[in-house]
Amino acid sequence: MWTGGVRVILFDEAGRVLLVRQRHEGRDIWMPPGGGIEAGENAVQAAAREVFEETGLGVTIGPLLWHVEAVSEDGGQRFVNFFLARAANGAAALGADPEFDAAHQVLRELRYFSRGELGALPCVYPPMLREELWAVAAAGGPVGDVFRLRED
Repeated sequence: MWTGGVRVILFDEAGRVLLVRQRHEGRDIWMPPGGGIEAGENAVQAAAREVFEETGLGVTIGPLLWHVEAVSEDGGQRFVNFFLARAANGAAALGADPEFDAAHQVLRELRYFSRGELGALPCVYPPMLREELWAVAAAGGPVGDVFRLRED
């Protein structure tokens, strides 16, 4: 059975991308806001909900940029859809993950990054953020094949 997730790429007026620092398995990872698709919702609905929970921003979800699949004995069958979006309302502020109480939150920080700043980060997910993201930003949508296999 497949488990689905979503991540959302948001740029500000200066062309910087919004990322959330999360703490997982003893390390910090910078990634676009997002999370799991819940029962009864589709990927676009999940993307808008997750962005609001983590950032306080209402968004308009745009094109699918990447569909990343991983199949393993340990992790099972998983996929994450990455969407481009634009902020529709609200102000960006670090939210909370409703799955965790205050003492166990994984969300640590919310920040916009330029290309150079993002390139200097030690741990970024997905790796496409380092270079391909900027081609996507220039094109305003997907560049090349959106299907990817996750390599861990």
